[in-house]
Amino acid sequence: MEISVTAPGELECGGRVYRCALGPGGIVGDKVEGDGGTPAGAFTLRRVLYRPDRLGRPITSLPIEEITADQGWCDDPGHPDYNRQVSLPFSASHENLWREDAVYDVIVTLGHNDNPPVPGKGSAIFMHVARPGYEPTEGCVALALPDLLDVLGACGPGDTICINPADNTKER
Repeated sequence: MEISVTAPGELECGGRVYRCALGPGGIVGDKVEGDGGTPAGAFTLRRVLYRPDRLGRPITSLPIEEITADQGWCDDPGHPDYNRQVSLPFSASHENLWREDAVYDVIVTLGHNDNPPVPGKGSAIFMHVARPGYEPTEGCVALALPDLLDVLGACGPGDTICINPADNTKER
């Protein structure tokens, strides 16, 4: 299964089109840490992380694990654990995966800049839950929770998300 994302904020999966949020910088071909862009390319869906205190285990064939309060993701390009999940407390710059808002209630880790991570080329690029009003992400792809769960139900190991910059001018 391939999921396709276009700049106007649409994600297509299994013949269905869903609204999604991207980074405020749009789709970028040369991702740089902190640029607000969503990276162009095809990325493997690695695994699903979810908050078991907020929802049941999502139905998917992807590998899945529960998020715990001591999990983070390193976004410090100078640290050896850059663009990797880390245990908290953690001294370098990082994102907390256990958030007060609902954005990371379900996270799909994407195979962006992870094999191996190149410092400064972008970290923590996920597919996750959209904020109210589909506010821009920091570079991720975000969907409403029911839509994200629907997409996950169709996904399995080896599936990819294709973020295509060629569709930047597509009209809605």
